[in-house]
Amino acid sequence: MKERFKRVVNFYGEDGFEKIRNARVLIAGLGGVGSHCASALARSGVGSLVLVDFDNITESSLNRNAIVGEQWIDQSKAEALSRTLTSLCPDTECIPVKLFITKDTLEAPDFMRDSHMVVDAVDSVNPKTQLLQYCAENGITVFSSMGAAGKRDPSKIETGDISDTNGCPLARMVRKYLKRRGVITGISCVWSTEQGIKPLPPDNSEPILDSRGRTRNALPSLITMPGIFGYILAQMVLDNTAGES
Repeated sequence: MKERFKRVVNFYGEDGFEKIRNARVLIAGLGGVGSHCASALARSGVGSLVLVDFDNITESSLNRNAIVGEQWIDQSKAEALSRTLTSLCPDTECIPVKLFITKDTLEAPDFMRDSHMVVDAVDSVNPKTQLLQYCAENGITVFSSMGAAGKRDPSKIETGDISDTNGCPLARMVRKYLKRRGVITGISCVWSTEQGIKPLPPDNSEPILDSRGRTRNALPSLITMPGIFGYILAQMVLDNTAGES
């Protein structure tokens, strides 16, 4: 056991840490929430991370990314995070996957890459709900982030089952979609009941990153709340992996 993981071993014990070292976690969505979650899991010694995102790094996204710098602007988020984490945490295998999540890509035989669980940090409703439905129907443990953008009050953050989410517009849309497909419960989430800043019109200076050419409203966002959401998701993964939840 390397000295860098000594405090993690102290926390979870040898057996718990061994489970963490042997785990492979798929993280879908590598923006503010996903990048912080990935960083925390790599720092904690998770053996393998599958890093999934279709988008590229933009200059305006650097204010909330955990570790990626300006040299990665206009390049793949998955590749940028994978290579940066590999340099910082060489004990963790990082597998970059540039992929837009659809029903077809989810059903591809190698999508999960033998992952033991999934972190959903996707911010687009259709890919997010399709991923959650896929996990629910296939018995895959998934931890999901609801909306963190436009919010600032950590005291309004809650965790629990998807059926318990409240006060979050994104969670409301996700529940509605999943309910129509027979998924009511069984997904662990982090959300905020804070009424966030309203989205702004699309920023025409930003590239269109959605594979279907859809523009996105600009969401005011700091690094703080996405970071907290990401670390909460990482804690959920670590506790579940070590057998403490």
